[in-house]
Amino acid sequence: MVRVLERLGHMVEFPAGQTCCGQMHYNTGYQKEAMPLLERFVAQFKDAEAVVVPSSSCVAMMRDHYPKMAREIGDAKLIAAVDVLLPKVFEFSEFLTKRLGLEDVGASYPHRVTYHASCHGLRNLGLGDGPVRLLKSVKGIELVELQGLEQCCGFGGTFAVKNPDVSGAMLADKMAAVLATGAEACTACDNSCLMHIQGALHRQKTGVKTVHLAEILAGEEGAR
Repeated sequence: MVRVLERLGHMVEFPAGQTCCGQMHYNTGYQKEAMPLLERFVAQFKDAEAVVVPSSSCVAMMRDHYPKMAREIGDAKLIAAVDVLLPKVFEFSEFLTKRLGLEDVGASYPHRVTYHASCHGLRNLGLGDGPVRLLKSVKGIELVELQGLEQCCGFGGTFAVKNPDVSGAMLADKMAAVLATGAEACTACDNSCLMHIQGALHRQKTGVKTVHLAEILAGEEGAR
């Protein structure tokens, strides 16, 4: 992601004090423990011109819950700071297509690829066909449509742990769809989906790999 942004002429800073966004805590009943992570996020990024995140689920957590968490803490300054900061927070593909108005970022990736739309990006953030438009502009890529593109892969954070049978069945459907494309790689905007799908692809020795959208867009002419 840094490579893409720097290629486009942007200066990227990585605050060393940043931590988890708090989603794992907040979604599993440890909401009190998530509150300091909100405060830390604001402290780390309050001076940023834009905050670009390679995870649609993290951005969804921030947009859906940070304003509510700030109100629960009851700090007027924190509430105001969250209101100012959130409009500057973007999922990576969203930053490219909606903030910068780009589709072609000068990438090259000569492989057969299929794209999985993660639930948070599709339903919470409304990314639409933005990631697909970015992929279609990549030189050398053969982009194959995934059957059931909008269907969940079955991960869902702790859903996969608490409901393993249902999660496994959903993953099996997604696996079948990926393999039917004949793709060398499956890409998405969320590492949690990619981790879940890669686990199944690896266990079944399919030879298909998963790559984050940023990895594809970072590819340059002549790279393999």
